[in-house]
Amino acid sequence: MMAARIDHLVTSGTFSLDGGTWDVDNNVWIVGDDDEAIVIDAAHDDGAIHRALDGRRLVAIVSTHGHDDHIDAAPALADATGAPVLLHPDDLMLWRRRHPDRDPDGELADGQVITVAGTDLTVLHTPGHSPGAVCLHAPGLGTVFSGDTLFQGGPGATGRSFSDFPTIITSIRERLLTLPEGTDVRTGHGDGTTIGAEAPHLEEWIARGH
Repeated sequence: MMAARIDHLVTSGTFSLDGGTWDVDNNVWIVGDDDEAIVIDAAHDDGAIHRALDGRRLVAIVSTHGHDDHIDAAPALADATGAPVLLHPDDLMLWRRRHPDRDPDGELADGQVITVAGTDLTVLHTPGHSPGAVCLHAPGLGTVFSGDTLFQGGPGATGRSFSDFPTIITSIRERLLTLPEGTDVRTGHGDGTTIGAEAPHLEEWIARGH
């Protein structure tokens, strides 16, 4: 059996919260083999994501959090593929701002394991950027999918509603920086990094504050 691989797509759209709207590029991650896959964050363009699946069976659409730029294409992709949309329940209020007439199909919980193509991804509940933010750790791939919790150069933004800086720092310190240093961090936006590259800067981020 082939090991799972990671495919990467960048989609473009907008992010809206607290009365503002911004143009954003999002990373969409597809993890699987030639037969089946999961999508992490169905952002903006369900057609492009569906094409990137290239006929593979979609096991699940996993949402790292409920901000609209990470979930806007999820219902359409679910309708096209029959795959369930999964979200941590603490972000349901964010989801419903974008999709008031359709709830996610299932819940994500800390410690839950999602298996695709023989690869386990463990859900890490990492609140801060939003209450229900999660990361997905795939030790077999040496990777953590960090959503908007950790980026190259620091934590995700905490300046908008439902976010909290001390909480995201705790999540990063206790749930992410404890992973092996060589772990690749595949982020929700922009370039990736590694745990080892970010860990030495934690105290700087705290001093800087957000």
